[in-house]
Amino acid sequence: MACISEYTLRKVIQGDQTAFAELYNHYKTPAIKFCVSLVKDEEEAENMLHEVFIKIWEKRTQINPELNFNSYLFTCLRNLAFDYFKKMEKSHFIRQQYMERMEDRHSDEIETEEAKIVRLRTAIDSLSEKRKIILKLNVEEGKSYQEIAELMRISKNTVKNQLVKAKQFLRERVDMAAVL
Repeated sequence: MACISEYTLRKVIQGDQTAFAELYNHYKTPAIKFCVSLVKDEEEAENMLHEVFIKIWEKRTQINPELNFNSYLFTCLRNLAFDYFKKMEKSHFIRQQYMERMEDRHSDEIETEEAKIVRLRTAIDSLSEKRKIILKLNVEEGKSYQEIAELMRISKNTVKNQLVKAKQFLRERVDMAAVL
């Protein structure tokens, strides 16, 4: 690839947009190929090229036309590629930390749920036999107050009262244990 002329570079430094377009078009294809060879992403390579040329336009008055512009341009592109890799590495690290925190949180939630189940089972075991049977028939087997009353030969009102007391007792035990 032939280098761009010193004359064209001087015109760019003076703010000539046509000369800048010529400079851009001259380097576009080899610069994108260079970036793609580094970052393996065509879209990112184009972004890098645009970013470098925006900086070149903004700092055109600082360009020394007697120095090797080709070397300057590709050094800038290489540095942008390094910055890209650092950003990707940091992004990957942050994503990994987030996933680890979510896994920890999930396992904490599972442990909390398991602890609640243990507390509930312990509380159920401490119920009187009559309340345990009524609770089991209602909750596990889905029997109505009337069906339980008939099975146990007690009043429907007694079934209701025993269930209310059992559930209240369980709620208090599970909630109190969670606080402790």
